[in-house]
Amino acid sequence: MKTHVPKTQTKLETIENLLKTFAIQSFQNDEQHHFSIKEIKLESQMPSLFDKEVIICLTDPDHDVTQIQNSFITLDFTMNLMFDNKFDQFSQSYQAGTFIFVGLKSSAQLIREYVLYHRGRTIDGSLQNDSTTEQLIYITIKPKSEKNNKRFVHSLYENVRKDNISHCGKYLSIKDISDALALQTAAPYVMPVNFSVSIPLDDILIFSAFSEYPNSLFGNLKIKFKINPNSFVFCKIDPIISMARYYTINKDELLSLGQNKLKDIDLFFRNWSLTFQYTNMFTQIGCTADLVTGVRAEEQTPSGLKNFVCDIRLVTVSVRNYAITAAVANMCRYKASEECLNRVRQFYSTRPFVVPAQRIETWAFPSGATLTGLRTSQNIPLSHVTVTVMCLLFAKDARQTTCFENLCYQNMQLSTLGRNFLDFPMNTLNEQFFTMQITAINLDNIFEATDEYEDSLTTPRGNSTRRYNSVTDYTSFFIILQCEHNSNGALTFDGLDTKNQNTSIELRGYPIYQCAVDTYYNVDTNGKHPPSPILCTVHDTFWLFSPADGGSCVYDTNLSFDEVIGQVTA
Repeated sequence: MKTHVPKTQTKLETIENLLKTFAIQSFQNDEQHHFSIKEIKLESQMPSLFDKEVIICLTDPDHDVTQIQNSFITLDFTMNLMFDNKFDQFSQSYQAGTFIFVGLKSSAQLIREYVLYHRGRTIDGSLQNDSTTEQLIYITIKPKSEKNNKRFVHSLYENVRKDNISHCGKYLSIKDISDALALQTAAPYVMPVNFSVSIPLDDILIFSAFSEYPNSLFGNLKIKFKINPNSFVFCKIDPIISMARYYTINKDELLSLGQNKLKDIDLFFRNWSLTFQYTNMFTQIGCTADLVTGVRAEEQTPSGLKNFVCDIRLVTVSVRNYAITAAVANMCRYKASEECLNRVRQFYSTRPFVVPAQRIETWAFPSGATLTGLRTSQNIPLSHVTVTVMCLLFAKDARQTTCFENLCYQNMQLSTLGRNFLDFPMNTLNEQFFTMQITAINLDNIFEATDEYEDSLTTPRGNSTRRYNSVTDYTSFFIILQCEHNSNGALTFDGLDTKNQNTSIELRGYPIYQCAVDTYYNVDTNGKHPPSPILCTVHDTFWLFSPADGGSCVYDTNLSFDEVIGQVTA
């Protein structure tokens, strides 16, 4: 699944370069209007309650050209979080300086399903019922530099763990949680939390290749979507880092409160121990993690000698409901000169304006892992011309939508159409597997993968005798099986195609570590086992626009690349 072309390949005949030959190279402003960003209000009624649709226009008739690649949707919503612990065993000295993060790994994963409209009509083929998984696969393989540059769009675990402001979500202090839950007497305890999320349109896979869209020629676009509260994650912020930050920011105030609180904070730093083991990675909302539920200094003697106590318990954080209170599309746009529009209109009167896209479909296998390993198959159509990439996801809990760990398997293969993918069995922890995955997503020395993605590919979760505790985030794992080959940087379309006929796909593999230390089959020590794996197929699709009859649009899921280019060059 290619999202980036290395600089060393930019002069080669790639898809992007070929299509740019037929794209609009430049628009000229009419010199009477200027570039602007307009907030387009949504059409659906506010507030939008739990599981309701949001409808919003992505173009503005007052301007001719919309820059989709620079535009984004902003959502404000209130979510009622549920906790099964009140965190009431914290001393007051420590409440304001310790935090839990609740948020999204990437903002686009918030969209659960969507459908697009052109000039008020549904665009056939644009309905996506599992947008969260689609954006998970697309965004996980984006470079580290891009995610760092979009500070409030992505949440990199090492940033979140260090109490960094670069994240997509909210830090909840134990003080705020305790205050909100204090008067509640029965679990689960409910806390309302306000979120604001910005979703870049080009982080949604169907819009990933858009740039300048001349809406005055081709017609207006609109999106209708629902959000997915189950895409949220949570984790514990490193208490040492957050307490040090809290002390530094509030030093003057703390000094004015006397010595007792300062002594408690000093006791915290002197006595924090590596034996205080909490879950040190993202956990899907609705699931359970080991969190610090109490930190206190207990007096042992009348002379004031204190004992430092840290409680760690299993805690479940989940969502009761939510309400979207505001939503706007922040659209970058400008006017074009009439001469320029006429030239473009004439050029595309005999050929379509083509924008490449991709679509991901998900298929759950009928059965999951057993004590001895995986062997499962299903019959599905490899439709929409060709399958260019196949991806495999391995959840440990049915509630997981964006957190997937390495299953630590060997002798893994997927077989279909008389072929094995890969040609030799895979070991999901060795160097060969890692190199093949990095190659498949086109990340190299120029574009660096995120730390959590690399760690998910390479870090074992145990050995032959015991399980390992996590030291960082390992929840960005999936397997990529490339079905088309690279040739001097240009993609050759030789993917899988069964002409929409069902074909058998078999997945098999065996655990590297057996029995109790098989961390995939034995999710925990209480007899919990994982759901079945998920196969994701990636298909190349194309937007075809024309200025005829006030603007026409086809989202084509049937034509091959050669057929589309044939229309353009005819």
